[in-house]
Amino acid sequence: MKSVRAVLDYLVSGKVSYIFGIPAGSVNALFDELYDTPSITPVVAKHEGAASYMAAAYAKYSDSLGVCIGSSGPGGTNLVTGAANAMREHLPVLFLTGAVPVDTVGLNASQELHADPLYQSVTKYSQRVDHAEDLLPEIHKAVEIAMTGVPGPVHIAMPIDVQLQDITAPSIPEFPKRLPLLPEDGLIQQAAEKMKDTSGGFIFVGQGIRGAVDDVLELAETLQWPIVTTPQAKGYIPDDHPLLKGIFGFAGHDGASQLINEGTEETILVLGSSLGETATNNWNPNLAQERTLIQVDYDASVFGRKYAVDFAIHGDIDVTVSSLISTLNGMGIKRMQKEVLNRTPETKREEYNTRNVLLSLQEQLPENTRYTIDIGEFMAYVVHHMDVRTQDSFDINVHFGAMGSGIGSAIGAKLADLDRPTVSITGDGCFFMHGMELLTAKEYNIPVLFIVMNNARLGMVHHGHSLQYQRAHGRFGQEAVDIAKMSESLGVPNARIESMEDINQENLAAVLNTDGPAVLEVSLVDDNVPPMGDRVKFLSSFGK
Repeated sequence: MKSVRAVLDYLVSGKVSYIFGIPAGSVNALFDELYDTPSITPVVAKHEGAASYMAAAYAKYSDSLGVCIGSSGPGGTNLVTGAANAMREHLPVLFLTGAVPVDTVGLNASQELHADPLYQSVTKYSQRVDHAEDLLPEIHKAVEIAMTGVPGPVHIAMPIDVQLQDITAPSIPEFPKRLPLLPEDGLIQQAAEKMKDTSGGFIFVGQGIRGAVDDVLELAETLQWPIVTTPQAKGYIPDDHPLLKGIFGFAGHDGASQLINEGTEETILVLGSSLGETATNNWNPNLAQERTLIQVDYDASVFGRKYAVDFAIHGDIDVTVSSLISTLNGMGIKRMQKEVLNRTPETKREEYNTRNVLLSLQEQLPENTRYTIDIGEFMAYVVHHMDVRTQDSFDINVHFGAMGSGIGSAIGAKLADLDRPTVSITGDGCFFMHGMELLTAKEYNIPVLFIVMNNARLGMVHHGHSLQYQRAHGRFGQEAVDIAKMSESLGVPNARIESMEDINQENLAAVLNTDGPAVLEVSLVDDNVPPMGDRVKFLSSFGK
């Protein structure tokens, strides 16, 4: 059998359902074997970068391995950004790239590239395999690294001659499974005693609480501590929870900022946040100043990066929080549930602006919609204003910030969770990078609604320069394009919004409940400063 056949048999054993990417000469041996592998569907994207975001989102929402493939040379370099994104997001993605035949290395072969060093800084493991009998063992080793410990991406470069070489049929190694990372009992006891004895504290949660939200809410209600979330954690804590103070960091809320900057709480419990720049308002010292800092994470490398940690608890969030609850219960501290708040919905106004458009659309979209949020000025409005109505409802990539990532992410997320309505909120700048993935969604009948905020400029750049330099270059704008008509030319259902009155049943009916993708273009130039929170003050004073 060909060595690449063994690789596919291994992926089948791990219940891999999709391989995202683009075929080419150096990887066509794998694609040829897919003819005889009906359980794996190749999702052929329009650009490798978009394919990498599809694979990452699929890994996230299927809780399984994502697989992405590109050719030697440019295909491989196009995947590097997606690998870096998956590394920041701790997502297990196997990146496979083709490579030139082993005996042509160094001879300036077509699309020759020594890819594995490029991936070493953006993956947990990167290796080129030069011997056919080593291909399956190296793939297995890489997948094990990707899925165990702190999950993350890995990369294997496969020379085309190595893929095609015959080998003796190997035994397929057992597909790896991640075992829970258990915290030290002694640290749990010490941290619980500190929380019991402190005069007050609050819980600061990041995206690492995904999968542990119910435990986190129980802990908060046991301690009666307020909750502050990072922008990345939007979507997890219901907005009507009485202990929620809001979001701190980029586009955050005044209540959260007031608690951190002016509150007298003695202790901060950090759950699943690496305390990066966008989560902490540029590493605001008030976050932990004169407070005891307890930090829980499965990634030990986050401890002590910027803030001194008094109790560093290395363990999975769900297991650790459950242990803290049990220990506190043993000390006589029991859960005290409060009724959810009847929050007054944000008042709608007649003005045609980004805030009002997004709130009006959310009211009319299904309650359990999952939103993948791209990078642009609209992102600040989403973080600050849109409601968390159901769990795991927002996918926001603030800290890596790749424009266009929300488009591929929506496709991967939908394939991982077919029953969940999925909406990509993107902008015209992002759409011009990865908008042709509309065709990918159409060809595979993937029903994602793409809401394109079209202001004919790079909005975040425009506002950032206006705040920081008191001027913005005219070339940050571009010629206005009718994206609805562009979608129509691709055979994709569409509607165009040009006023608040256009957000009506007729237009929404045109883009909802379709068999494949649809586009809702919002043609809107909003000159209001986005609600970026303390980031506005930072940009306004930067360099002064």
